[in-house]
Amino acid sequence: MQIYLPIAEVSANPVVLLGIGGFVGVLSGMFGVGGGFLITPMLFMIGIPPAIAVATSANQVVASSISGVLAHLRKRTVDLKMGGVLLLGGLFGAAAGMLLFNLMKSLGQVDLAVQLCYVLFLGVIGGLMFVESVNAIHRSRAAVPPTPYKRKQRGWVQSLPLKVRFRTSNLYISAIPPVLVGFGVGVLSAVMGVGGGFIMVPAMIYILGMPTKVVIGTSLFQIIFVAGFTAMMHATTNYSVDIVLALFLLIGGVLGAQLGTRIGAYLKAEQLRVLLSLLVLSVSTKIGFELLLEPGDHFNLSVPGGF
Repeated sequence: MQIYLPIAEVSANPVVLLGIGGFVGVLSGMFGVGGGFLITPMLFMIGIPPAIAVATSANQVVASSISGVLAHLRKRTVDLKMGGVLLLGGLFGAAAGMLLFNLMKSLGQVDLAVQLCYVLFLGVIGGLMFVESVNAIHRSRAAVPPTPYKRKQRGWVQSLPLKVRFRTSNLYISAIPPVLVGFGVGVLSAVMGVGGGFIMVPAMIYILGMPTKVVIGTSLFQIIFVAGFTAMMHATTNYSVDIVLALFLLIGGVLGAQLGTRIGAYLKAEQLRVLLSLLVLSVSTKIGFELLLEPGDHFNLSVPGGF
């Protein structure tokens, strides 16, 4: 059975679309990521044009994030105040990212730019996260006491002005770093069709010094609004959101996020970060390998009819 996707102008199997949405939803609930970093390249693989994939995947990111954050709110593991500060930077970043996306589209380079962004950002972030997570596991097995989060707040983060107390995260830091983190994630959300959790989660842990138990829920809270704003901007400026495609991804994403939240509760923080880093690295490698492959269809400059 195939269904026709009007904006993407291709046909797809609805079971495959539900499976993609559900799988990414599980990851969203487990890791606190919107899942756009995975769902967008998966849509590439089934023939969805990159511009449509970027815009439409933002809708699925919103749905899976809402489903996941509701579960975290029940457990009181969401820092709403920190989420609001991150959101402030995220909205401005998403607006700037849309300008950049439209510029690349006008130059005819949006497809290549999006894929290169995936290879670069996923490769760097995944590698750093994997090394740190493996070291953390070794320290825990060697019975080395973990470094308190308060020590991670020293340095340039603590020296900045405009300090705010975030009681849920037990932090007293400047509001500037969260705004900058949110801004960067907003730009990536618009250009790559991602929620930005693969950037935000490690940034919240290693730069802001937030406890891991509140990072996932807070990340999902911010992603909801930034990804929603991004989807709205794509829909109104580029008309590149395929509603039929989005619907199937939404259904799978909402159901999968609830399952992912339950699975994540049985895993340790270090194990979650290792799994996420391996997933990020595998996606980066896959996209990079495809960029190096010789295209299957070549340009033909011969005139039809044979002259």
